[in-house]
Amino acid sequence: MILEVAPLDVVPGREDDFERAFAEARELISASPGFVDLELQRCVERPNRYLLLVRWETLEDHTVGFRQGPLYPKWRELLHHFYDPFPTVEHYRSL
Repeated sequence: MILEVAPLDVVPGREDDFERAFAEARELISASPGFVDLELQRCVERPNRYLLLVRWETLEDHTVGFRQGPLYPKWRELLHHFYDPFPTVEHYRSL
């Protein structure tokens, strides 16, 4: 199991729009092969910061299957314009 971790800094004032777009984008990612589940959490101290946690069966399910697959262009269209700066994504596995 792989955990994708991405802190998302949303342009201040665009949080409601981001959350609406994410509700649509959630359906895209959850339809991707190898997707297990996700959490989106909002920071209490910095309300324009979110933490995205996505569990995948394998690293390649995310990096190849999703990011290079047919669902990713719509994901990008829905979400990428909200970020400033663009997020750094990291992957973790349990020991």
